[in-house]
Amino acid sequence: MATRGSNEARGDSRLRDLVQHAERALSSGRRDEAKRLLAQAKALEPNHPLVLNAEGVQELHGGDSVVARRLFERAIESDAGNPSFWVNLATSLRRVGSQDEELSALEKALALEPRHLFALLQKAGLLQLQGKMRAAAIVYQNALATIPAGAQLPENLRPAIEKAVSAIKDNNAALEAFLTDKVAALRAQYSGEDLSRFDHCLDTLVAKRKIYVPRPTFLAFPKVPAYEFYPRKDFPWLDEIEAASAEIRAEFERAHLEDSERLEPYIHYPQGVPLDQWAELNHSKRWSVFYLWRDGRRVEEAIARCPRTAELFERVPQLDIPDTGPTCFFSILAPHSRIPPHSGVTNARLIVHVPLVVPPACRYRVGSEMREWKFGEAFVFDDSIEHEAWNDSDLPRAVLIFDIWNPYLTLAERDLVRATVAGHQEYNR
Repeated sequence: MATRGSNEARGDSRLRDLVQHAERALSSGRRDEAKRLLAQAKALEPNHPLVLNAEGVQELHGGDSVVARRLFERAIESDAGNPSFWVNLATSLRRVGSQDEELSALEKALALEPRHLFALLQKAGLLQLQGKMRAAAIVYQNALATIPAGAQLPENLRPAIEKAVSAIKDNNAALEAFLTDKVAALRAQYSGEDLSRFDHCLDTLVAKRKIYVPRPTFLAFPKVPAYEFYPRKDFPWLDEIEAASAEIRAEFERAHLEDSERLEPYIHYPQGVPLDQWAELNHSKRWSVFYLWRDGRRVEEAIARCPRTAELFERVPQLDIPDTGPTCFFSILAPHSRIPPHSGVTNARLIVHVPLVVPPACRYRVGSEMREWKFGEAFVFDDSIEHEAWNDSDLPRAVLIFDIWNPYLTLAERDLVRATVAGHQEYNR
């Protein structure tokens, strides 16, 4: 024989199901069905707070904000701990023009659930109505921060999210203009100095750029600078390589023409490996390479084809790790091809690009900084920071690429890294 408690529990469960289905029907535009379901719930317990709240929502949809308000207040009298009741009350107060009471109701909801997305969006919208644009932008930022990456939000939230994004963007633009004016005199005072790090700092504050950090896929070396592109002054030996750019290009063009069978896809994962972003380029010559050094070994036939390039490379601080480095190759990116965002294996090394054949519309991004390759202008970057490349032209793009030691590693640290990498290879052999 069923007990009184179990009967009550079943009745409460039935009521909650009816209210939930009524709310779904209403949100889908099926008002008659919603009314029918809610009537069944009322027959079970007319003064239940969920029933009163659902009635209030239906009145809001029907345009009677005054009645809706009374119903929400009655629901709160029975259950003041449900933040959604307070948000619904705030909505009815918005419609009757009672902004102070609306703000109070929203604060009650957020005291119960500080990350309540609807409450945050509504509070920010109210602050906008009151002309408090900066305060609104802060609340909008808090609202967007509650949304998990990749979350699928209801379609009816899209206008509010777009409004939030626009308000934050406008506020950041106003903040940037204000701060730019504030530091203008100091910027002029220090006009002869490199202010690029401060520029990045300010751009981050106003959400124009992000700060990317090294995320090596294999060996992360701590406490070295997280430069995207390293300062040119750290690599005086680049002058000689740049001066020989025409010679290097001539050797590349001859090798590309006469020894094309050596070109191979840079991406060559075996079957059964999770490819993620590499699926499109795997085993594809859209990104092909011509190796001079590969995993620490000289490719003698290729070096014989490109003696001047090899001679110059012999004089750089090569990443000399057995079976790992140096690596030196010509990289050819086909027309209308893209290398997707990715990160390299370690920040104990850096990567050098020497642009050789660079049509217009070829771009390169490391972290938050975008550059265009220019013939004969080399650069050094940390490839353990997310980077990607585009060739949007109708012609191939060619770059000489090689790796070097990160200059911030001491000789002792380099020796220890060599031994660690060799030990890792031995362990997994």
